[in-house]
Amino acid sequence: MNPDLKQRAAALLKAYEQKSLKIATAESCTGGLVAALLTEIAGSSAVVERGFVTYSNEAKIELIGVPADLVAAHGAVSEPVAKAMAEGALANSRADVAVGITGIAGPSGGTATKPVGLVHFGLARKGAPTIHLERRYGDLGREAVRHSAVEDALALFEKALTD
Repeated sequence: MNPDLKQRAAALLKAYEQKSLKIATAESCTGGLVAALLTEIAGSSAVVERGFVTYSNEAKIELIGVPADLVAAHGAVSEPVAKAMAEGALANSRADVAVGITGIAGPSGGTATKPVGLVHFGLARKGAPTIHLERRYGDLGREAVRHSAVEDALALFEKALTD
């Protein structure tokens, strides 16, 4: 990861620790990169409660309780599933804030309506409505899509502190 992102993650963890808040992640296309970045920082255990890598549909359903009918109706890469992932991570952890990430990093798997580079995010917070963010990064290459998604996940965690 780039050093600027690591500094940003360190600042984020410090801000959460000062507010005594814990976070969780539910990651699909990023495969745990957000949790890995955060836990690379010494002292992260004061803030990072847990991370779920829910790469398959079954993992989304079994580990964090995403309704199977939601996946069937909208597909794994969708607003409803991203929000359900964040809510599921919150419900299945002791965190105060959770981010869910699902998308198509490529190079294959895209369609006309769900192209490579499409990523949906959910931000769930105790006592607040769940927020959705959609990004269409384009076909930048798998690594670039995943790293862009990590940056947006950090931005959502930052947003949760200011809302």
